[in-house]
Amino acid sequence: MNLSFVDNLNFRREVSLVETQLAEWVESCDKEMIPELRWQFISGSKYFRPLTIFSTYRSLIPELPIPDWLIRCAVVIELFHNMTLVIDDILDKSPERRGRATLHQKFGELDALMASGYMVAEGYRMLGTDVQAIELFSELMKRLGVAECLQWRLRRQVLGVEDWRHIAAEDTGSMFEICACLADRSGRLRTFGGLLGLLYHGCDDVGDVRGSAALGGGGVEDLRDGILTLPAALAIRDPEIGSLFSKESPSLEDLQHLSKAFQMQLPEAERYLDQVVSQARKEAELFANDPEPLYALIAETRKLSGG
Repeated sequence: MNLSFVDNLNFRREVSLVETQLAEWVESCDKEMIPELRWQFISGSKYFRPLTIFSTYRSLIPELPIPDWLIRCAVVIELFHNMTLVIDDILDKSPERRGRATLHQKFGELDALMASGYMVAEGYRMLGTDVQAIELFSELMKRLGVAECLQWRLRRQVLGVEDWRHIAAEDTGSMFEICACLADRSGRLRTFGGLLGLLYHGCDDVGDVRGSAALGGGGVEDLRDGILTLPAALAIRDPEIGSLFSKESPSLEDLQHLSKAFQMQLPEAERYLDQVVSQARKEAELFANDPEPLYALIAETRKLSGG
């Protein structure tokens, strides 16, 4: 648990409950799955998605504690989130995540895929009779599937920032949208959630490029695979960079050139993210009863770019 981040938002108790329930669930699973699930969940999480749920609820009903049914939704969003991590790691052929072997690297692709399905099945079981939550998670599953196919179909294509925004909105944006809607069943903070997810996605893109100097950080897979990140969308406006980005089998020299070009776009990417911050703050101001918890959430998310 990232205690400083959790404490800044004042949700240590709630996040501790999520952690405890996840740990207890892992130990209650079929013994065939316990080693894989222990490995996947042992390293913990930033808990951004549960924190989005809790912050949204608190912005609407400041005077009440977070209810048990919402803790349950936060546990389920972590199950779904970890499913996406497992699938992403397989697609990206990532050997490590957070300094540890990825699930498919440790146990093989079959076990990783079955564990990801196991997580989703348990999530739906936990939701019980909460029909609206079931509908929201079903929407999320469909949108995530579409987003993944879209992102990979459009890789290595010279597209623009609006294309990046569309992909990011359906990928990370959809999950944060659903987080907001789980806490606010009226849907009035749905747009806020989508903007927060867009901000998270963009900050992650920028942070990866900062870490990819000399091809040694977290952005290597996106660079190698021609994934349209925010810095990439800005850089490939230059025809020379666009041509390199489009190459099916770029050389190491090509990748180094692209990496430098993406890094050159970081100041403009940061300015774009500041615009998203303004849009998200406006949504919070318009629709939250107390926007301060959402302002704090936006501020913590913005730090992720490392700028």
